Amino acid sequence: MSDKKYRYNNGELTIVWQPSLCSHSGKCVKTLPQVYNPDAKPWITTGVATTDELIRQINLCPSGALSYEWNDKE
Repeated sequence: MSDKKYRYNNGELTIVWQPSLCSHSGKCVKTLPQVYNPDAKPWITTGVATTDELIRQINLCPSGALSYEWNDKE
């Protein structure tokens, strides 16, 4: 099992996706389909939702495959 992580930045935070943890529940796609599109490359588009919307959705991820990190503000 790979521990590869992919990062998607919206300026305020970075979404971290770990495909090896993903249970494919579809909660991300169902909750924010404008952000999560498995047919697109990249499949996560952070700029089409607010930071608060992203955080709420990430907190619904049952497997922990999606998480976030706050970006440093300088």
